[in-house]
Amino acid sequence: MTSLLIRGGTLVRPTGDERADLLIQDDRIHEVNIRTVGPQKLVAADHTIEAGGALLFPGFIDCHVHFREPGLEQKGTMESEMQSALAGGVTTVCDMPNTIPPTVSIEALKEKVRIAEGVSGSDIRFFFGITESSHIVELERLWTEQSLLSLRMRCCGVKLYLDHSTGNQKATKEAVAEAFRVCARLKIPLVAHCEDSVLNARAAKLNRREDIAAHSNIRAPESEERAIVTAIELAKKSGANLHIAHLSTRRGVAFVAQAKADGLSVTCEVAPHHLFLSTEDYESLGALAKMNPPLRTPEHPEALWAGIADGTVDCVASDHAPHTLAEKQRLPPLSAPSGVPGTGSMIPLLLTVAAGHWPHPRRRSAVPKLLYGDIRRLCFDRPNEIFSLQRTMIEPNTSANIALVQPNEEWVLTAASLKSKCGWTPYEGWKVMGKVTVVGR
Repeated sequence: MTSLLIRGGTLVRPTGDERADLLIQDDRIHEVNIRTVGPQKLVAADHTIEAGGALLFPGFIDCHVHFREPGLEQKGTMESEMQSALAGGVTTVCDMPNTIPPTVSIEALKEKVRIAEGVSGSDIRFFFGITESSHIVELERLWTEQSLLSLRMRCCGVKLYLDHSTGNQKATKEAVAEAFRVCARLKIPLVAHCEDSVLNARAAKLNRREDIAAHSNIRAPESEERAIVTAIELAKKSGANLHIAHLSTRRGVAFVAQAKADGLSVTCEVAPHHLFLSTEDYESLGALAKMNPPLRTPEHPEALWAGIADGTVDCVASDHAPHTLAEKQRLPPLSAPSGVPGTGSMIPLLLTVAAGHWPHPRRRSAVPKLLYGDIRRLCFDRPNEIFSLQRTMIEPNTSANIALVQPNEEWVLTAASLKSKCGWTPYEGWKVMGKVTVVGR
């Protein structure tokens, strides 16, 4: 039996921070000793980490990643991209269905689970995709047959694309309506990629530009906003638990806030690239800043930060979507695939804001207010609840799944430090505050 003592760290809890000593034995938390005024309990262990000044979080959750395996291993594998996640303190991820083959059948889900079981020290869950009604038949089998219970436990919900993105998994109108009804009946979380296919197609047909900034006009804010209204109406009619993926617009935040005020089961996430980048970054990043939904003008990131502050935004999720540099450097730039890596940089970027700094090299008048407890809420508590992931807190008799953060340690984001197979990051050279080490898993 091996043991580890983490001494003097600060537990970041929803009810308030507490200084504590943690005793871990064989990768399980054996004891949590909250420090109080008075004599401290002395504990012997094989190894000790002196954690004075460090923050202790449960291992973070990234509820929106594209790990590319199977079928797109040149971009990333579950092994390589999980290493990137762990480099940023993320121990649990929820992987999207747009692989080859797509995760629209029980057999495809089984194959993904098989691959994930070979990735040590990870917790990889999977979304089930639906593009046509036959996929709903598979979903109902997965959710109702007792023999599939263990497989179902690895499935965190359903993903619907309301327009094509990477992988071309746009669902038919009939499948969308049916998916909302079935997810409501079976109480399955439903995640929607909200962009309006009619508006996008019309804008693409009218576009005469070839520069990368045109991407933000082709998939304009109105496209996301119209699709969000449609999805919320379907959720209202069906009673489904709706989660809006990678919310990127000011009016989108307002629509979600109103849905919550109306008592609907509507939640949302925002991605770091929509928080920290804007259309002003196309000049320096080119197609490395191309993603769906695209970058917005600066007033939209401001609205997303306001949504975090007032509680409208439930989660921050990376939408980690690696492509090779060769793919991103295609000409004309608009032909490059959409998506950026980000699971390894998500937590360091947020920690930097919580430390009172703005990581973007460009000057900013004011740093948004973000507490360390907010990061826990956005990247552990809420995704854990919304997707019923059943990840444990830092409590006795639970698995050791701890992100140890040195909040005052400054370092530089580089592709090498973030470990994604794609070998690049849109945040190359950014200075961040807060170094994360994963303890246990």
